[in-house]
Amino acid sequence: MENTAPAPRRWDPIVKLTHWGVVIAVIGNALVTEEGSGWHIWVGYGLAALLGLRLLWGLIGTRNARFSAFPPSPSRAIDHLGEIGRGEVTRHPSHNPLGALMAYAIWATLLVISASGIAMSGPPPADPAAVSGEHGEGGEKGENEEGEEARERQGAAQPAVSAATTAPLARGEEREDEDERAEARERSAAKAAAPAEVPAASEVAADRLAAYAEGAGIQGEEEGGEEILEEVHEIAVNLLYVLIALHLMGVVFETRRSGREIVRAMLPGGNRPA
Repeated sequence: MENTAPAPRRWDPIVKLTHWGVVIAVIGNALVTEEGSGWHIWVGYGLAALLGLRLLWGLIGTRNARFSAFPPSPSRAIDHLGEIGRGEVTRHPSHNPLGALMAYAIWATLLVISASGIAMSGPPPADPAAVSGEHGEGGEKGENEEGEEARERQGAAQPAVSAATTAPLARGEEREDEDERAEARERSAAKAAAPAEVPAASEVAADRLAAYAEGAGIQGEEEGGEEILEEVHEIAVNLLYVLIALHLMGVVFETRRSGREIVRAMLPGGNRPA
């Protein structure tokens, strides 16, 4: 049994642009760019811009592109499953009920990916090639690593001190120890003469310790927040891959069930309005 509607499925140019633009951006960041690199960040911002355009077009765009043409409705999706079980085919000018739920799920996941990625990376770098690393660390990270390597080489290259040199050094150290002991005796005498200075020094030390603890706490909170963002971003990306796989299977199934109209509607130039 087949029910047909007079209007064929049609996607306008904005829908096609945003759809295939998002596809290219997802593939690019998944397979081409390095995670956290400057190009990865720029592609992420491009994906966010395309997603924003599509969501705006869902409010002000053509009739079939608007959200009102395919509202998310679990009850309609269940009815659509019943139609599939009965072998009925209903033509939809926009997404069918199951496709509508999938579209909203993908958009929501892309929003989480874009928001968490922008929160971690900040503004896009002026020179994408200058930023590399797993989390957008660029030249600064490279300079720090080079500095650490240089210090290690310098420490390894220091010559051993000969026995002829250590002897006078030892005598000098003995004299320094005697001077230090004399200074220590003088400080002990000064402390005994002025005991009121001890609480003041303790207060200064306590203030410094409190300031250090506060700074460490703030740094720990920032690191914890970044770890949460990274985890959310990674989970959303993996969920997106699952949704994409399900979406592709749904397109193949619907194409085999109701014809190639759904595929032609996606392609540039396919099913142009008369």
